[in-house]
Amino acid sequence: PMKLSKVRLLPWKNWMTNITMEKFASFLERKIMPVAAKISNQRHMRAVRAGIIATLPLTIVGSFFTILLNIPIDAYMDFIAPFKAILDIPFRYTVGFLSLYATFGIASSLAKSYDLDTTGVGMLAVMAFLVSTIVPTQVVEPVGGVIEAGRWMDMAKLNSPSLFGAIVTSLITVEIYRFMKEKNITIKMPAGVPVEVSNSFTALLPTAVILMLFWVIRHILGFDISVALSAMLSPLKGFLSGNSLGGGLLTVFLITLFWVLGIHGPAIMGPVIRPIWDMSIAENITAFTEGVSAHAMPNIFTEQFLQWYVWIGGAGATLALVVMFMFSKSQYLKSLGRLGFLPGLFNINEPIIFGAPIVMNPILGIPFIIGPIIMTILSYVLTITGVIPMMVARLPFAMPAPIAAVMSTNWSILAGILVLINFVISFAVYYPFFKVFEKQQLQREQEEMSENL
Repeated sequence: PMKLSKVRLLPWKNWMTNITMEKFASFLERKIMPVAAKISNQRHMRAVRAGIIATLPLTIVGSFFTILLNIPIDAYMDFIAPFKAILDIPFRYTVGFLSLYATFGIASSLAKSYDLDTTGVGMLAVMAFLVSTIVPTQVVEPVGGVIEAGRWMDMAKLNSPSLFGAIVTSLITVEIYRFMKEKNITIKMPAGVPVEVSNSFTALLPTAVILMLFWVIRHILGFDISVALSAMLSPLKGFLSGNSLGGGLLTVFLITLFWVLGIHGPAIMGPVIRPIWDMSIAENITAFTEGVSAHAMPNIFTEQFLQWYVWIGGAGATLALVVMFMFSKSQYLKSLGRLGFLPGLFNINEPIIFGAPIVMNPILGIPFIIGPIIMTILSYVLTITGVIPMMVARLPFAMPAPIAAVMSTNWSILAGILVLINFVISFAVYYPFFKVFEKQQLQREQEEMSENL
């Protein structure tokens, strides 16, 4: 009787769990998803996301040079000592000009959505950003071998601290250009004039208006857009990607929850957190290049912190689950595990998320959320106590986590060990849920075999 009651109770529990999950998913689909979709697909948000993502090759390559300059081998450091100034140049012209590149990317992307001249409008946005960001300063005391007289400009302002200003400046520039073109406040050339020439003359009046607007704001009124926006948004940045455990946990929870509900978590979170992530890692890279210890970086919760310590095998830390699948008694899970192992090793786990599935599956969805939360807390504690360095480089996401963690933390072997510890934690969290899921899968396979006989 006891066995019979248990056999009957298990489907009842699963049924109740599925009903609750379906109700919750239905609520999110009706109330939350339309809002999230509108934000994610909104024209300006898409442009910001596309423009910032376009800077990835620059920041990744720049990060490799940062790593190259800081390999902790005395003989190597002595060897490159005479060449440090030259080896530092690629970093200065990639990560060091992050906001400048983002300005062009964002403006071009938004202009393309309006079917405007992407190159011309992108150049206008760069001009507006430079005018609103950099104030030429008169030389008071000559610096021997550097500058004796005249004026100089602080190029450091083109780095990550001005990223918010770059975003706003780009969007305003494109909207002014679009408005003036739609209202025919432009100089029109006769038919037959080459398109390039016609576009140049079309942009003359918008260029004058945009230049005067940002010149007056920055140089007449003395209002620094980048500084003002950074001050306004610094609490949000500090919470989500600074040193706040609550902000880090909120990010991890929302991304994993969206995935469990079948929604691409980073795609929903991206418009809000992507600029903050990019600014945070750029600040860390710059501080590290200037000689700050890897243990004293400005930001803990960069994207790289989550990528290497938490998303082992992809969002939800599914590499441990893949390994379990590979040795499962279920033929389906074993095949899925073998199929998903190589992608999972390089942090691609859509085959597992949608193939197991984890989506809308409370049995695997619970550890998918809980495991990363535990790993985030442990990684944060070890970082805040100085055991593990902070992230000082940006590497491609498709690198095996232990190697990338070591390289991203100034060659800290302990960072690689932490990845392995977190893998064991994720394995332990997934295991009991995996056994339940495997049992159900075996029952289905046996039923299918019986039906086919």
